[in-house]
Amino acid sequence: MTDIILFDYWRSSASYRVRIVLNLKNVPYTRMPTSLLENEQKAAAYVARNPQGFVPMLSIDGHDLTQSLAIIDYLDANYPDPAMVSSAPVERAKTLAQALIIAADIHPVNNLRVLRYLKDEMGQSQEAVDTWYRHWILEGFHALEAMAPDDGLFGGDLPNLADVCLVPQMANARRVDTPLDRFPKLSRIDAALTALPAFIAAHPDQVKPD
Repeated sequence: MTDIILFDYWRSSASYRVRIVLNLKNVPYTRMPTSLLENEQKAAAYVARNPQGFVPMLSIDGHDLTQSLAIIDYLDANYPDPAMVSSAPVERAKTLAQALIIAADIHPVNNLRVLRYLKDEMGQSQEAVDTWYRHWILEGFHALEAMAPDDGLFGGDLPNLADVCLVPQMANARRVDTPLDRFPKLSRIDAALTALPAFIAAHPDQVKPD
């Protein structure tokens, strides 16, 4: 079988999601670290394969796949156990809505390139950038807390796509000292997930450069 190669950056939330899913599905892969701080994702050879110049990119089955949720969708279709979304239309829609609160609403406005623009082009202080970051996390988390189950994970007994998106975003929230005491359900789910081997192995501290 052709080697599966994940081009990622150790602290990228989107990369973290894909690492979790690869681990949950027991898909063997090789990491190709791609430093966002050194702009390796903008190298000509990389952009030729990934025109957006983002991470992650998964080289699999002769394809270079980009965008974390699209990559996860491909993995779900080809490695269905465990499923990241339900085959039942309503449950699938609910899970996608929960995941997209993070992947489409919180994460894009807090991406490294946006934070750099705020600081370098707009002249904002680090304190202002961190306040921006926390604002969008809090706005999304308030909605997600209301959607979270009272017991179990978003996926019930097994993690689903919403769970996979939650854990990296909770790590980001802690990194900028976001108050999380008002989100007891999200905190409970995060604690349960981060104790699982697939999540432990995908954690940024496990893959960061020496």
